[in-house]
Amino acid sequence: MNDWPEGWSGGNRGNEYGRGSANAQPESARVMRQVRRGPQAPPYGAGVPPQPSYTGGQGYDEGQNGYGQGGYDNGYDGYNTGQVYGGGGPVGPEGPDDGRGPRRAPNWRRRIKWTAITVVTVLVATTIGTYFWADSKLNRDVDLSKVIDRPAGGDGTNYLIVGSDSREGLTAAEKKKLHTGSAAGKRTDSMMILHVGDSGDTLISLPRDSNVTIPSYVGSTSGKTYPNTGRQTKLNAAYAEDGPTLLVRTVEYNMGLHIDHYVEIGFNGFADIVDAVGGVTLTIDKGFKDSYSGADFKAGKQTLNGEEALAFVRTRHAFAASDLQRTKNQQKFLSALAHQVATPGTLLNPFKLYPTLGAGLDSLSVDKDMSLWDLASMFWAMKGVSGGDGTSMNMPISGSTGGNLLWDKAKVKTLVNELNNDQKVTVSGN
Repeated sequence: MNDWPEGWSGGNRGNEYGRGSANAQPESARVMRQVRRGPQAPPYGAGVPPQPSYTGGQGYDEGQNGYGQGGYDNGYDGYNTGQVYGGGGPVGPEGPDDGRGPRRAPNWRRRIKWTAITVVTVLVATTIGTYFWADSKLNRDVDLSKVIDRPAGGDGTNYLIVGSDSREGLTAAEKKKLHTGSAAGKRTDSMMILHVGDSGDTLISLPRDSNVTIPSYVGSTSGKTYPNTGRQTKLNAAYAEDGPTLLVRTVEYNMGLHIDHYVEIGFNGFADIVDAVGGVTLTIDKGFKDSYSGADFKAGKQTLNGEEALAFVRTRHAFAASDLQRTKNQQKFLSALAHQVATPGTLLNPFKLYPTLGAGLDSLSVDKDMSLWDLASMFWAMKGVSGGDGTSMNMPISGSTGGNLLWDKAKVKTLVNELNNDQKVTVSGN
């Protein structure tokens, strides 16, 4: 019994290609009636006669009673066309015609618009997030409302900036490394007043050995009122006696200048900021050593890490005019630090910016009314002053008594008057 369908047996299978046929042309594809196709491109190019198609014939080959009644409509178009079952229209330079017409050109104006909107949205969200993150890290633990008998405020804003020798949080190994010693309590290693105003910014260093009178004050923790006995001592003793509020009270009483904001940073925080920014580069005019601070510097341009920077700003035993030279070194270093922090390499690099902000904000103690805006204003003013856009000076000194430095009262009065009226400072310091 012949198992082949009618028209497939024996020599009745027509022209076959690949089934033992000697026909030189490939057989036509089977036609699938369930697939409908559009008009096809000539499979062999221009000038080549079209090949037969099978759209309803009865056999596998033309004129044959083939495989399935009615044949398969518009199926495989042959080996040379590259078309497969159910393909679209002709393939041209712009791709197959799928019946939807030519592809529209991209709307670049629309794309640029939405890209810009996305970038701006991300920047705004990042800025807002950074603001609240930074604001949450500020230690607002100094209450200036406890300062009594304060002088009237003037034009501009006055910041009292303090570097303390606080060893809080330092391990024994860190104290040894940073040459801080292990003294209990806190003292002020550096004190500066920064005036920010429309007529120019002014940075004034207050020597810690300045001779001052301790005024009446209310204890920051006891709440007890201590009267003014006329006791005179070094300025840094006020901080050691009752902390930031007594220091502010003493500065205001002896200068007659209202302090608007208070900012303090300790040993460890200072070193961490320097390390976070990748070190600070400055030029040292003359080399010096100091076993107390661990300083050992040669003259010339160099980059200081946190440990070296702390030694540089603390050194005073290596100089004849110990306190005055130290304040000059402190101003010089703060200038270099501010410029290093404000470079694009830090501000535009989140891997530097956020560690620097984190190290700085974690280590700062500020007054309860200090905002991030105030802090940023202080930083940019200090950067400007240190870069030559304002006035940088030491407190005017007229002499000394018992090892303490005496302020020049006439010059101090003129200086305070110019600051209160936000005038350009004409007084020179030591």
